[in-house]
Amino acid sequence: MLRPKLPDIPALPTTTLTPQHTQAPASSAGRPIAPYVGVGVGAVAAVVVVGIVLTALLAALAVSAVSVAIAAVVLRSLLSSANKR
Repeated sequence: MLRPKLPDIPALPTTTLTPQHTQAPASSAGRPIAPYVGVGVGAVAAVVVVGIVLTALLAALAVSAVSVAIAAVVLRSLLSSANKR
């Protein structure tokens, strides 16, 4: 009664692909590209590490600020109750 009707599976095309040969771009001055790739990987790693460190410092600062705020509220409450006595 409420059975879904599945679509028919289409037939795959039978075309033959011919491989295209492309030449690698020649180095402009005969210098290898490998040192530049190494610098790029190192730079990305450095940016990731710096981002993680800054995020950890920001989280520590936020936790410290919340702790100081709670301590201030508790001290204010203690001092105000002592003045009322």
